[in-house]
Amino acid sequence: MTFRSSVLLQKVMQAVRVAKFGDPDVCVVSKVPIPSPGSTQVLIKSKYVGINPVDTYIRTGTYPIKPDLPYTPGADCAGIVESVGSDVTQFKAGDPVFTVRTVTGSYAEYTVAESQHTYALNIQKLSFEHGASLGTPYFTTYRALVLSVRSSFYLALFTVCCRAKAKAGETVFIHGASGGVGTICVQMAKHLGLRVLATAGTEEGLGIVRDCGADFTYNHRQPDYMEKIMEDTGGKGVDIILEMLANVNLQSDLQSWRKRSGLWLWATEGQ
Repeated sequence: MTFRSSVLLQKVMQAVRVAKFGDPDVCVVSKVPIPSPGSTQVLIKSKYVGINPVDTYIRTGTYPIKPDLPYTPGADCAGIVESVGSDVTQFKAGDPVFTVRTVTGSYAEYTVAESQHTYALNIQKLSFEHGASLGTPYFTTYRALVLSVRSSFYLALFTVCCRAKAKAGETVFIHGASGGVGTICVQMAKHLGLRVLATAGTEEGLGIVRDCGADFTYNHRQPDYMEKIMEDTGGKGVDIILEMLANVNLQSDLQSWRKRSGLWLWATEGQ
């Protein structure tokens, strides 16, 4: 008998459980029942799990949205469909998939997700490890740069508010571009034909941002980086701002915003 079938027969699995908000030591690996999918849901046997900053904010209890305790953290995972609900037609047992949101939490051997938040994974081109890294960072970036929406996005590292779609030829300022979402913002912005100005706080981070394709890079620990941004835009400023810590940086960011462009996007992390 394989380990997998043994687990299913016992109908239990290992999962990280959080019974109280706090530091990392509140995360405890426990044995819990394997969840069953509802009619519109899929049960996924996880191969890789994505860990994102928002998971830590939620765990500490400082995030605006708090789950009921106890809970299993995590939104992103990639794996194999184990079973599907009665109304699910786009997936079947054995399909490789990844999620952008889960119902039962992704830090577990099995997770349940709504089928609308589950996507086919082409394992000829992307590994399960890649799949687990797609959900929060890539969907957040796409939502910020491409979609014309106003929304609060639970899975994101930040809340985004924007008033227009990004267009080729425009200039985007990405403040804090060396992290998971930031590097994807740089790559996607270049793919969309935008001129990219990006910051990081270390030489290593600046190197990462350059490798991702940024046209201009700045160390945001230097006091004159905003002046340099204005110089590099001919004094006109930028069309779009992608900010990873708006509760700290938004006021200074607005110095570089080309207000007549009608485009403004801001983001706030953790609060």
